[in-house]
Amino acid sequence: MDKNQTVGITLISLLLLAYLAYFSIYPPAPEVNSKQINDSIAQIQKQAQVEAQAAIQQLPDSVLKQQKGVWAVGLKGEEKEVIVENQDLKVTLSSKGGRVTAVQLKNYKTFDKQPLFLVTPKGSQQKLEIGTNVGNLDLYNLYYTVTQNTPQSVTFRMAIADNQFVEHTYRLEPQGFTLAYQLNTQGMDSYITDKVAIFSWQNELQRNEKNLELTRTQSTVNFFTQDGDLESINEAEQDFEELKAETPVRWVAHKEKFFTAGILTNKVFNNLYTSTEVQKDIPLKKVKTLYMSMQVPLADLANNSAGIRFAFAPNDYDVAKAIAEGYQKNVYLGWAVFAPINIYLIRPVFQFFEGITSNYGIVIFLLVLAIKVALFPLVYKSYISMAKTRVLKPEIDEIKERVGDDMMALQQEQMALYQKVGVNPLSGCIPVLAQMPILLAMFNFFPNLIDLRQKGFLWADDLSSYDTIVNLPFTIPFYGDHVSLFTILMTVSTLVYTYYNNQMTMSAASNNPQQSMMVFMSYTMPLIFFFVLNSFSSGLTYYYFLSNVITIVQQLAIRNFVDDKKIRAILEENKKKNANNPQKKGGGFQSRLQDMMKAQAELAKQQQEQNKKK
Repeated sequence: MDKNQTVGITLISLLLLAYLAYFSIYPPAPEVNSKQINDSIAQIQKQAQVEAQAAIQQLPDSVLKQQKGVWAVGLKGEEKEVIVENQDLKVTLSSKGGRVTAVQLKNYKTFDKQPLFLVTPKGSQQKLEIGTNVGNLDLYNLYYTVTQNTPQSVTFRMAIADNQFVEHTYRLEPQGFTLAYQLNTQGMDSYITDKVAIFSWQNELQRNEKNLELTRTQSTVNFFTQDGDLESINEAEQDFEELKAETPVRWVAHKEKFFTAGILTNKVFNNLYTSTEVQKDIPLKKVKTLYMSMQVPLADLANNSAGIRFAFAPNDYDVAKAIAEGYQKNVYLGWAVFAPINIYLIRPVFQFFEGITSNYGIVIFLLVLAIKVALFPLVYKSYISMAKTRVLKPEIDEIKERVGDDMMALQQEQMALYQKVGVNPLSGCIPVLAQMPILLAMFNFFPNLIDLRQKGFLWADDLSSYDTIVNLPFTIPFYGDHVSLFTILMTVSTLVYTYYNNQMTMSAASNNPQQSMMVFMSYTMPLIFFFVLNSFSSGLTYYYFLSNVITIVQQLAIRNFVDDKKIRAILEENKKKNANNPQKKGGGFQSRLQDMMKAQAELAKQQQEQNKKK
């Protein structure tokens, strides 16, 4: 390399460095996140605890006794696992801490057919801290020996003397989803300085369902106050969120889409603090991190009548209702106005059809059929109302031609015509509106119905989740990375029904100044739901598809039995009767509506005259 090349390279390097420094193409330093700092501190503290525990194991007993007094006996020991189980639960407990380390729901599997755990050794961290003569102490960090063990119960004991010990006892019933818990501190009063313990539980929810994102938006911490109110952190929150209970609570639950792990009492817990967070860098098998912390009186922990229990249960309404007062509120069945429809109407009918067949595709079909039969009188009434409006098209066209673009006059003339022939323009809307509560109730019924979980039908392998006929190699915004055939069928049937319905009502709509917008919206909404429902429960989209098809069949059947000429004759007869009965002609809702429209027209006319004078 000669001198000129060296100088050139040096100058280019200096210019490049100056450019980088001036324009700062490097990304700015990340903002400081206090939550991340706290998490880092927590990890450091956890590692320090592990190291401290290892160091304790190396200390002589005499040194430990000098530092921790009578509690030193629990600082060393051998960890052993004990399993208690019944028909529904398999609970693993550890002699280190005398605590629950894993819980398997025996009759359920994950979406990939693996054993389903609501609690795992790595994902669950529990503490039971009390004040002692040597400072705060976590009873779940001491070693115990197993003194009693049956297939459905176990007792862990840390003994200081014959009548001085700390004891954890757990009991399962032969079936069910609750684990009774009792803490006995026999003869330890002189070593315990506080009468309350602080129980805390952090649980990293594992991925049990196919749709990870939807599961996250349905996972939170719920708690039930002594006043009978359910409170919770917003399920949709993805960042760190916290919530403190302002009143004592009866139970607290880590709730996910189809399962819930909680702690309950017949009395109350105090000073409850809860939080939720989605860790952005955690593996895909993790859903959300949930946390609870509360004060529990030691007397309640020792007293069987206080009923301290853990619950590890499916979100089945009947199962949850039997666990505790208000616990069924963990099973979300819609907004307060729609939930009673699902609880007291749809669910019993669904359960009735479950008793007839185990094929849930057929169960849903029978449910749709039953609802459509029950609502048929409303559908018939709505059709007759539209037919009456349709046969009046010649008169309405004549009115439009006569009044021109005067919309107010057009509406008044139309109302006058409807009144003469005895047609209520709202009678077609009321039956449709009456069906809306059931339609909207279904929107929350099927996606949250655990009965459909992992139940297949046709190409759908799980009616509680989306069906897939094609997996896309990419993700479409607002749509997803898969193609749902039931969603396509639902959309096509909705568009067909919309087209057919628009043809039926075109006579009235053609004279409505908002016709174009209404027609546009009627075709736009199905396309919007095509994107929105692509990742929803295939049971829901299958239900909507069947509902559309049966509705179209009903209307075609009605059309074959309804004669427009007969309807026309009835309207003409009504017109004659109303002409001979002016009192009847002038009464009712239509008359009041017509008077109101006349008043509005008169007011508009006065305003126009005033504007001309100005």
